[in-house]
Amino acid sequence: MFEHSRLKTALLAAATGAIVLTAGCAGKGGANKDTAYVARDVDTLYMAAKDRLDRGQTKQAAALFDEVERQHPYSPWARRAQLMSAFSYYAARDYTKATQAAQRFLSIHPGNKDAPYAYYLIAVCYYEQISDVTRDQKITLQAKQALTEVMRRYPGTTYASDAKLKLDLVDDHLAGKEMTIGRYYERSGKWLAATLRFRNVVDDFQTTSHAPEALFRLVESYLSLGIPEEAQKSAAVLRANYPDSKWYRRAYELMEKHAPQTTAS
Repeated sequence: MFEHSRLKTALLAAATGAIVLTAGCAGKGGANKDTAYVARDVDTLYMAAKDRLDRGQTKQAAALFDEVERQHPYSPWARRAQLMSAFSYYAARDYTKATQAAQRFLSIHPGNKDAPYAYYLIAVCYYEQISDVTRDQKITLQAKQALTEVMRRYPGTTYASDAKLKLDLVDDHLAGKEMTIGRYYERSGKWLAATLRFRNVVDDFQTTSHAPEALFRLVESYLSLGIPEEAQKSAAVLRANYPDSKWYRRAYELMEKHAPQTTAS
């Protein structure tokens, strides 16, 4: 909850910082009414939407920002409203509409100075939908792709820096999913299938927190498959990279017990 609130504040600051609000006093007398479908001048309509957003009425704000574009599609305010609509939907946790609004902005204004923000907002929408490791990880993979795209397109920016931090957490989540499946196969005695999952973690997610356990599970699996030489290789990698880990100590004990001729010490 705290993370979402902090991120929402940062995204709003970025949005309002990138999109300069230049309206004067045009919002008098209409900002507090639900009149999204009443024709109004663009300044009044935009400031009504902004007022809703400031008061935390995010869904109404999004509808009003959408109405700015519908009623005044050729106004400079239409571009601003598109991005603020995307943020408003995000703030309302309607991630599907937020993503669609940001993608629409990019399709119409691909080279706009606010495009980095739109790409980042899309990535964050996917990121905040990442589910428990026991569930399907389609959204997690979409988050990884979107965060990687931010880093590729806008290296050196604050968006890229934050995307990198989030990408590390995404990789840890994906590795956790592989470990969950691998442990299930291991408990079921499906050693080869388990080995493939643990190998994925070691090969593709070696910088995550799951790597030491994955190496230990490989030692277990290879010993159960009757391949002590491969078990010794995994134990050696574990020793070289995580010598103080509990997983190395457990691997050493296993090797001493079941394959003393290929000691892991």
